[in-house]
Amino acid sequence: MKIEEAIVYVLASSNRGMRTEQIADVINAKGLFLRKGGIPVDSKMVYAVIMSHPEIFVKSDGLIRLLI
Repeated sequence: MKIEEAIVYVLASSNRGMRTEQIADVINAKGLFLRKGGIPVDSKMVYAVIMSHPEIFVKSDGLIRLLI
């Protein structure tokens, strides 16, 4: 699973907006995505992915939500 797919999964499953830290915590807890070397995802990586996919994600009031 790609990191953007993991973020979509987490947001769709929660059915609410979430902070990047919360998204990273869920991805790591469920083992949805690991960086090279088995390093867990951090909130900075989640933020970078979200900002590079404005067609999928929107950030408002400090929360990340799905556009799709």
